[in-house]
Formats: sequence, C-alpha cells, structure tokens
Amino acid sequence: MKPIVFIAFLLIHLNSFSQELFVFTEPASNMPAKSLGFRDMNAFMFEKDGKLNYHNMPELMWGINKKWMVHAQGFISNRQDGGFETEGGSVYAKYRFFSKDALKKHFRMALYGRYSFNKADIHQQEIETMGHNTGYEAGFIATQLLHKVAISSSISYERALDNKPNYTFPITESNSAMNYTLSAGKLMLPKVYTSYKQVNVNLMLELLGQRLNDNQKSYLDIAPSVQFIINSQARIDIGYRQQLYSTMERTAPNGMVLKFEYLVFNVFK
Repeated sequence: MKPIVFIAFLLIHLNSFSQELFVFTEPASNMPAKSLGFRDMNAFMFEKDGKLNYHNMPELMWGINKKWMVHAQGFISNRQDGGFETEGGSVYAKYRFFSKDALKKHFRMALYGRYSFNKADIHQQEIETMGHNTGYEAGFIATQLLHKVAISSSISYERALDNKPNYTFPITESNSAMNYTLSAGKLMLPKVYTSYKQVNVNLMLELLGQRLNDNQKSYLDIAPSVQFIINSQARIDIGYRQQLYSTMERTAPNGMVLKFEYLVFNVFK
C-alpha cells in the first residue's frame, strides 16, 4: 500500500472507529462525513421471574457532514406474546458544535435529540424511548480523547407520551426524567499500528442513570463491555448491563447486548 493511502485510512480509522465508540452510549464525535452505517442491536434482558426478553433494533445511520449525523431505528420484540412483533421506531440526530483537536487527543461537545413511537403496553416506571415508550429525548454530550483513553459524559431530558393507539401513559406516574451517563474506554490492542486492517480491541465501562422528575425515583446501572473493530469498517460489541440500585419499577434491567455494525465510506460525493 502506498504511504499516502495508508495514512488516509489510518486517519479515518482514528477519527471514526476507535476506543471513543461506546456500546451503550453515543460519544460527541460523529461518524465520517458522507458515509452510511448499518447497525443491528440485540438485547437479551432478564425479567424477575427469569423470562428472557429479546429486543432487536436494526438501524440505518447517515454521516451528513462533520457536524451532523442522523439515525433511523426500528424496534422488534418478543416481549408481549412470545412471538416477534414490530413495536415502533425512532429518529435520532446529533449536532457536534465544538471540537478542539491536537496530536493524539481531542475534546468535543454535541447536542442530540430523539423522537420515538411505540405501540407496546406501558409496563414500567422507567422511561426509555429507545424501545419502550413513545416520546422524545434531548441532551448534551462531552467527550475527551487522550491517546488510547476516552472519557465521555452526557445529560438529557426525556419525556414519555401515550403509546398509541391503545395505551395511555398513566397519570399516576412521572412522565419525564433526567438521564445521565459516564463512559470510559481504552484501546488495548494493537499496541502499535502497522496497518488499518489490524483488529482493534477496546475495553469499556459505563454508568447509566435516570431520575424521574415527579416522584424522584431513580436507578443506576453499570455496563462493562468489549469491542472489536475489523478492517476499520466492521464493529462487534459485547456488553452486559447490571442494575446497581433502583427505587423504581423496571421490568428487565439486567442482560446482555450484542451489536454488529458496518460502515460504507464516501457513499455521497
């Protein structure tokens, strides 16, 4: 490979698929401009009675430019009657408004929003517009990359609406919440870059919390994970989410997440 081509691929790699990509949260950075991404998230969550809930969330992602990216996601689950059913979907957008770059480090900030629709029954006090509730979320993300270590944090406001056509949000429950996250990741392998085809191995630990605005109930989860980046385009995530504490009703807080993702560069000229 010619040196200039290798450098170009390496720059794409370091600015897109790196230890800055987290499993349970989004960083402030965006995917490469003019690219398309395909992601499939599989969640295997355990209810208190031992029943396994499976959620599949296929996703299409578009890097419009260096500041904007959008996602379209579907929600498929076996939770209601044991058979697979499409329950809804969402649209997500992120705007990176600040970036300070230096050699082997950068600091970035972004705003994001999500709108979701869902027809499933409302079965818990936790508000989750990614797969459970119709509603919207708006938030702020800050991410610091220091060579092989990335630290990211976010805060957001989330509001649940009626799950039409059959399920009205209970007036006795809090329909809004504040979410907060703290994520840390480290690139473990390779120790030295020699080719963009090298497999990257990232280890991560994330804290995920929510506080309901009306009744002040809350929870906090911990989520360790491992991530593999292949040929700077394909990504495999394996993570486990475990509840540390909760004062609210949650149907199935604990379980494993398996993600597959693939990027196609320079789709739009």
